Parts: sequence; C-alpha cells; structure tokens
Amino acid sequence: MPTIPGLAVHAAGAELLPLKYDPGDLQPQDIEVRITHCGICHSDIHLIDNDWGVSQYPFIPGHEVVGTVKQVGEAVSHFAPGDRVGIGWQADSCGFCEWCRRGEEHLCAEEQRTCIGRHGGYADAIRVNVRFAVKLPEALDSQTAAPLLCAGISVYDPMRAFGVNPASRIGVIGIGGLGHLALQFARTFGAEVTAFSTSPAKEEEALALGAHRFVHSRETKALRAVEGSQDLILSTVNAEQEWGAYVAALRPHGTLCLVGVPPKPLTLSALPLIAKGRCVCGSGTGSPARIAEMLDMAARHRIGARTESFPMTEANQALDKVRKNHVRYRAVLVN
Repeated sequence: MPTIPGLAVHAAGAELLPLKYDPGDLQPQDIEVRITHCGICHSDIHLIDNDWGVSQYPFIPGHEVVGTVKQVGEAVSHFAPGDRVGIGWQADSCGFCEWCRRGEEHLCAEEQRTCIGRHGGYADAIRVNVRFAVKLPEALDSQTAAPLLCAGISVYDPMRAFGVNPASRIGVIGIGGLGHLALQFARTFGAEVTAFSTSPAKEEEALALGAHRFVHSRETKALRAVEGSQDLILSTVNAEQEWGAYVAALRPHGTLCLVGVPPKPLTLSALPLIAKGRCVCGSGTGSPARIAEMLDMAARHRIGARTESFPMTEANQALDKVRKNHVRYRAVLVN
C-alpha cells in the first residue's frame, strides 16, 4: 500500500517533522487529492499547541487545501482525476442527521475535521469524503483561493446567514487574515463597511480593501462616535477587546458575531442586549454548498487572499512567521 508523506507534529508545541502514513484502502465515497497548495491558519497553531484540548498526536496539520484529484472511490461519479478541488475545515459527516439533511453538514454532531483525528494538508496528498471537496472555478488562482476555504468561509457564512445586502451596515474588527477578506466580501454585497483596528497604519489598506470608514479602536472617542450604527459586526481577532463598546455600536436588532477566538470568556452587561434586542453569536465554517457559492462569488468579483508563499519543506519557518504576525495576510505552503 503506498504511503502519504507529510509534515507532522508529535507533541504540543513541537516543530513539524517528516511522517509517512498508510491511508488504507480508498473508500467508495472518498477521493484522494494531490496537494498543490495549503494555507496556514491560526487554527493550525491552536491545534499544534493543543490550545483547545482536542489534538491527537502525531498529526499532520492543514485544512485550507487546494489540489488535483488523483484517484476516486468506486461510488464517485462527478469527480475525475485531474479536477482541481478545494478542501476546508471539514472532511466528512454522518450524512443522515437533521443538519446533514438540511444541507448544514458543518453542524453535524459526527462531523470529522480535516486535521483532528486524521491527517491534514501539510502533505503530498489527502483523502476526504467526496461531499467535502469543492471544484474550484477556473478564474480562481490556487494560491489566493486556498485561504478562502477556511478564512473566507468563516466570514462569508455569517454575512449570508444574517442577510447582508446593500442596505446593511457592517463592521469588521481586525484587518488581518480573516478581516481583509471580510472587507472584500462585505463591500461586494453592497454594504456600508466600517473597519475597526488597533493599528492606524492599516487605514489606507483597509479603505483599499473595501472599507468606507476606518475606526481606530483604541480611541474611546472614535468608538463612541459609531454607537448605534452597525447591523452586524464581525470580530475576526484572537485578542481581548472592549466588547461592551462593540455591543453599543450595534443598531437595534444588531449582532456581534465572533469568528476569531478571544483568549478569555466574554464579559458583557445584559441590559444593552435586552434594551435594543441585540445579539452576540459565533460562527466557524460553512457547508460545502455555501463554500461552493462563496468560491463562485470570489471568482466573479475577483476576491482573493493577499498571500505570501513558502515551499512545503519550509513549513516550520512559515509557521514561525505566522506566530509572530509577520505575514500579510495569509501564508500558503506550495508543493
């Protein structure tokens, strides 16, 4: 049985080392994809460090995968060797529960994540259930498309869920790997877009990416000036914020949606939520159908990640740069 070579972490926080694994027999509903590109997500770092307590070592990280179909299972009819596909956070689900039948497979209680309990995309190849591979539009470049499969869908799905449209007023907290994509999508939906950042140096780029307005979030006066102005605020950062100020920035029935993971539990007063019917929620990924929709929109409107590429063999160096926030805005490993 041929083995698949990759780069694995063997203990929490350790560097990646070569690993070959036997994928077993190709299942009827599975496909094997030869990986050409794999984005580096901050979730990979959380998994490498076992910040969430779910990592199983050794494992190969990576869940922003682009490649070409190498072989297909006997029950696969709509993919063929050579097709270019993308694979995101999810690799399988039960297929039969309430959520799978609704087309919301990402909410399945038995979902299988691409690199939790299985090996991911820092490798030569990967196998997943065919339902979780999405064909890439020809207009999308593989390198700029890879981060869309996690970072992109993380910000796109809540915009669709909350019905963002040209009448919407959307705020984006953080102009980084997720935030720079959120600005592009929100502007393409026709919304009025406000960028919130602790870095004044990012104002020019935020405006170029689609923001109509920039707010320096460390200035209390600037935050007060936007009170009651936003229908939806997406927080894309993994850092503590003045959450009460962002709730105050919401209009009645507005929503603060977290797609980044803050290091501490949120502490909020209930009264501002109750008085104006405001909500706080979270969103992680989206269904395969929603990912396909997002990729089509990105292709038609020329939306893509700003990336820096690294050879797959330099994954440790790339991860180090991502940890230090020295990459603008997404690192992509290239085979």
